[in-house]
Amino acid sequence: MIEGALTLLAGIRLLLSQATLRQLLWRMLALLSLLMLLLMAGVFFLADYAAHLWLPEGDAWYWIALSWIVWLIASLLAILTGVISFTALGSAAIAPWLDQLALRTELLHGIDLPENRSSWWQQSITALIHSIRPLGILLTWGCVALLLLWIPVIGQLAAMLIWGYAGIRFLCFELMDTSASRRGWNYAQRKAQIKQRSFFWLGFGGLAMAILAVPIVNLLVIPAAVVALSTPSKT
Repeated sequence: MIEGALTLLAGIRLLLSQATLRQLLWRMLALLSLLMLLLMAGVFFLADYAAHLWLPEGDAWYWIALSWIVWLIASLLAILTGVISFTALGSAAIAPWLDQLALRTELLHGIDLPENRSSWWQQSITALIHSIRPLGILLTWGCVALLLLWIPVIGQLAAMLIWGYAGIRFLCFELMDTSASRRGWNYAQRKAQIKQRSFFWLGFGGLAMAILAVPIVNLLVIPAAVVALSTPSKT
């Protein structure tokens, strides 16, 4: 887990320290910022809706405590949903830039893989297609979490944990997409990679999810993950 987290941090450092990588980063930030603002509005709405849906009714002494717990769980679930949406949509929107970023990172390490010369929309659609199977698995776990949501407090806490783990796993597939695509890996190969190095990916995806919940800093995660996973021996 520590190795995975340190790998992501190393990607952030390299992204910010290399001028050739920063040039691409500045191009991505405007589009990612717009997407983030739209999703933040959705997250606040979702948290408010979920909290009012689950808030207990009555004037018992424990009502205030339960209300705080419900608001916390609703907010965390909404943030997780926002993080997942931002990663999937953001990765697709800037897919050509991410391929260029991976290419430049590989060249820094002496790796010579061909550039993806497909059009912008083709690369974006391909990125979305690669999200379908991981998203299906995520939604399956989400249905389990949804059933648990109606059990007061304990069920909602369990739902948050399930949704959190499923979200981290989904993030791993999303964040590895560019480097995996450049190596020609299909879904089975990506799944095997995550299974073989499960603790690495748990640390990598877990830290990514934590940073994605932090405004402004979260804009660095997608490009930094591409840089991190484009270095030798990381994937």
